[in-house]
Amino acid sequence: MSEIDETKAPLLDHLIELRRRLLWSVGVLAALFFACLYFARPIFAVLVQPLIAAGQGKIIYTDIFEAFFVEVKVALFAALMLGFPFFATQMWRFVAPGLYMKEKKALLPFLLLTPVFFGGGAAFAYFVAMPWALSFLLGFQGEIGGIQQEALPAVGNYLSFCTRFLFGFGVAFLTPVLLMILERTGIITLDHLTKHRRYAAVASAAVAAVLTPPDAVSMLMMLVPLYLLYEFAILAIRLTHWRAARKAAAGPISAEEKREGPEAPPGGGRVGGSGPI
Repeated sequence: MSEIDETKAPLLDHLIELRRRLLWSVGVLAALFFACLYFARPIFAVLVQPLIAAGQGKIIYTDIFEAFFVEVKVALFAALMLGFPFFATQMWRFVAPGLYMKEKKALLPFLLLTPVFFGGGAAFAYFVAMPWALSFLLGFQGEIGGIQQEALPAVGNYLSFCTRFLFGFGVAFLTPVLLMILERTGIITLDHLTKHRRYAAVASAAVAAVLTPPDAVSMLMMLVPLYLLYEFAILAIRLTHWRAARKAAAGPISAEEKREGPEAPPGGGRVGGSGPI
């Protein structure tokens, strides 16, 4: 009976710690949301710049509540983007005490690279992909059979278009990080990645079809960088293997490093743990 009680205690400690991390994350998200709601119009003014650059000078709303809900969605989207580093840090602080030192050293660089690659993907979408896609899609305006065809995008539709591009490209640019983590954990191998390039191209096309609007230009604007990132991941993995081989040739691993074990979280267990925020 005492053994059962001992196993329940660390589990309860981990659940309490997880709840505390989640509450802090929700609190930060709420604070950022109300701050961004106050600046929702200036934020949306930044988001519509690619539309203006494509030559569209008017945007409409047909539902009486649409403009209000667009500002709410803009605030939530901006709060999620701004709060992502904090949320990732909370997740890391919960998981890190249950990891071995070598596991921490392996995963921490990927955690630090995640916002960099995500931000790079969002920046590529904003400055390159969106202007090109909008120029193509708005190019269908003009006279057809004596009738003037004019684009009048609604604020809600444009926001959905914009967030899909920013989020889709941000997630797509995380491909090297994901593949390197999978290779580091042994789920996939470098040989597997190099031999299945054609499947990677098909998968890139499928992801581009899901995450972008249904037009050829938008899909190609994601498909090409996504596959190039796949090749970049292969190159980066080769580089890490080369560095590991050089390190192994330089000398054996010290006995002290071999003895390094996981940090014991309060109450036992291998996942989670309490600590400062």
